[in-house]
Amino acid sequence: MTTFSVHQWSDLKAGLREMRRVAGGPVAVLTCDPDLVRDFWLYEYAPLVLDTEARRYPAIATIAETLGGDVAVTPVPIPVDCTDGFDEAYYGRPERLLDPAARQSCSAWSFVDAETSEQYTEALRRDLESGTWDARHGRLRTLPALTGPLVLVLAR
Repeated sequence: MTTFSVHQWSDLKAGLREMRRVAGGPVAVLTCDPDLVRDFWLYEYAPLVLDTEARRYPAIATIAETLGGDVAVTPVPIPVDCTDGFDEAYYGRPERLLDPAARQSCSAWSFVDAETSEQYTEALRRDLESGTWDARHGRLRTLPALTGPLVLVLAR
């Protein structure tokens, strides 16, 4: 099993083949579907951050094809109180992304220069203070979970 790491592997296919070779049973990969990363409100505020994320995550089809066998891809709902520090974990708590420590836990923010990151953060801050964010996305605050780009790839 691997969680949130395949996008950082230098040789994805070799790593997946090795997982498959040594596993005594199913292989599980928790990752994000790059085709869904930009379908998140943060794209309005930090497009280069999410563009970076989308480019870094391997295509789900590539993961499935490399693992082979009977492969199922299941969306994983993200709870509103998720304690892991990835962008979508804050879907209903956007104020958290104003905290530099929260942004640092999302590695794609490190690929954006400091000035751009500050501009993105200030735009979010302004919209939160003015109520614009809540007018557009406030319904997310009441969702117990969000189904977004997080997926579990299970190969048997």
